[in-house]
Amino acid sequence: MTLNPPGQKILLHVCCAPCSGAIIEKMVADGLKPTLFWSNSNICTAEENARRLEVLKPYAAEFGVPVVEDEYDHGKWLEYVSGELSCGQAALGSYPERGERCAACFRFRLSRAARYAAAEGFDCLTTSLASSRWKSLEQVDDAGRRAVEQLPSVAYWAQNWRKGGLQPRRNEIIRERNFYNQTFCGCEFSLSQSENCNK
Repeated sequence: MTLNPPGQKILLHVCCAPCSGAIIEKMVADGLKPTLFWSNSNICTAEENARRLEVLKPYAAEFGVPVVEDEYDHGKWLEYVSGELSCGQAALGSYPERGERCAACFRFRLSRAARYAAAEGFDCLTTSLASSRWKSLEQVDDAGRRAVEQLPSVAYWAQNWRKGGLQPRRNEIIRERNFYNQTFCGCEFSLSQSENCNK
């Protein structure tokens, strides 16, 4: 698989090291040098956010790609998602994984990434959210396209990062590096549903 981004100054929104490891490796191997944008206020505790970020940083450094940290504000994420769904925050747990709560979550995170991209002169935005088989690719791409709608200087790169051998390579890297590989997406609602599935 040869990568053909719609721009050369690429901002890669990253959700975690396990999902982004093979993407970073492939981009660099193809002569691309993305900047990684860590924007994951969906993660329900600051400690969990920091733990995931600390796994990513040394891996990124090996490839010489910078990591930009967005503000972490879980309260703001809760407010946005509940507002998008016109429900109280307590009701967010009633939405299933891959449902509308997740779609709103992707819009929150990718809109922040898109605004940063436009402000800093990036011409291309993509995301590692599109690598996880637990995510709806359609929801991720819809959020990405919406994020750049009002930003003509930034193109959204709707790349399916599960293809071209990247899914098995993703799993190899997780094993090779012994990455902390969490069992839930990040929010307290995905954690609760993950725990129920594992009982």
